[in-house]
Amino acid sequence: MRLRNFLRTTSFRLALLFLLLFGAASLTLFGFLYVQTSGYLVSRVDGWLHREREAFSDLSRDRFMARLATRLAADPERTYVLFDPAGRRVIGGDLDLPPQLLASIPDDHPFDFTYRRGGQKTRYRGLTYRTPSGNRLLIAQDLTMTRRFDDLLVRSFLWGGLVTAALGLAGAAIAGLNAVARIDEVTRATQQIVAGNLSERLPTRGRSGDLDRLAHVINGMLAEIERLMQEVKGVCDNIAHDLRTPVTRLLAGLERARRRARTTDEYEAAVDEAIVEIKSILKTFAALLRISEVESGARRAGFTTVDLGTVAADVAEFYEPIAEEKGVTLEAIREGGTVPTVAGDPSLLFEAISNLADNALKFTPRGGRVELRSFVKDGSPGIEVNDTGPGIPPEERAAVGRRFYRLEESRHTSGTGLGLALVTAVARLHAMDLTIADGVPGSRITLSRRDGAGLPSGQPIVSTRTSALRLVEPDLSAVRTRSQIAGRGQ
Repeated sequence: MRLRNFLRTTSFRLALLFLLLFGAASLTLFGFLYVQTSGYLVSRVDGWLHREREAFSDLSRDRFMARLATRLAADPERTYVLFDPAGRRVIGGDLDLPPQLLASIPDDHPFDFTYRRGGQKTRYRGLTYRTPSGNRLLIAQDLTMTRRFDDLLVRSFLWGGLVTAALGLAGAAIAGLNAVARIDEVTRATQQIVAGNLSERLPTRGRSGDLDRLAHVINGMLAEIERLMQEVKGVCDNIAHDLRTPVTRLLAGLERARRRARTTDEYEAAVDEAIVEIKSILKTFAALLRISEVESGARRAGFTTVDLGTVAADVAEFYEPIAEEKGVTLEAIREGGTVPTVAGDPSLLFEAISNLADNALKFTPRGGRVELRSFVKDGSPGIEVNDTGPGIPPEERAAVGRRFYRLEESRHTSGTGLGLALVTAVARLHAMDLTIADGVPGSRITLSRRDGAGLPSGQPIVSTRTSALRLVEPDLSAVRTRSQIAGRGQ
């Protein structure tokens, strides 16, 4: 099973494929070199044969014989044989060709032949020249050295091919074993993840290879899945914890009204208190559904060009009465002359900025200041909410975006703990970064486009005033109901 997995690995197959391709290319190159080299050596022999033939032409008989004797004595590796018209050897080397073979050989054309001497075959390349007297001169050269060179060339290629094949197979084996080891590591990590250990991650080796890049992407996906699973696992406990108090108050109020109420006004007050608590519960569920809707990405189809400065101005105008009542200065500021435009859903962006403004107003003391500052920095549009409140401790900033998380564990301040969770979901939907930093004093929360890609300011800007009223009106009605209850209690 292990060997079969090894042979099926992509690394081994790719290495084997490249080895075959390299072998085919090497074989083609060697064949070309072999043909060219052999042809070059043969052409040199042919050139020598023709030069020797010209050296014996147009000579008298005495000079012909003298030159032949000189050649026989000077170059023993080259053979000169003179045959009479009947094909009998007259003078020269020991090459005794049969008369019928000699008669079939055309003159002045090089040819190859084999001569057996002492039980061994020797290959020659020769040329015949017919003299004016009718004799035939055979000029031949022993091809033993040429053939040895050819054999050496072939053996070198074979040994080189064997070494290359061995090294290629060894490299393919190493690559395959490395791939099997990586796959085994990934398999073990995946099995642990499937078993429920969501904190496990695929192993990486820090080499920026293909598998490492894929593992980093998958690890990012696993981190997001772990975050979502942790939210899903904790949402039931959080819902039970946050809804237990209003449900308990609702139940206690109804039981108290049944035991103590005697007049119509007392019953109406109890009913109004129940309505407030029920609306608070419904608000919590509506916020949860809203976050789920945003995280699903269903609202992305309705994106249009939105001016963040216009959204900030609408939020400031809408919350101005609340700021005046608390004695807090609320101002929308547009930095620079560039319009900070993004592709987004105007209602969701208004809701996100409203939640930030609401939190800032909630925790800023009387006489403080809240700023909604829109900007374009390095081509990245964004909005910044500054306040002069107590701020958010650094150790709490990573957790405030979770659902139902509250800095006040005692829950004395009104709220559901879902505001920043909704802001985080809206930011993720719009490819924006949510950054929490220290103000001077207070806190500074920034929403900015992470890729620096704003939209052209020439496109029409969508107003958010209608969506503002739709989104915040339920909260104002709840406030009015509480005020009526407080008046009756007085």
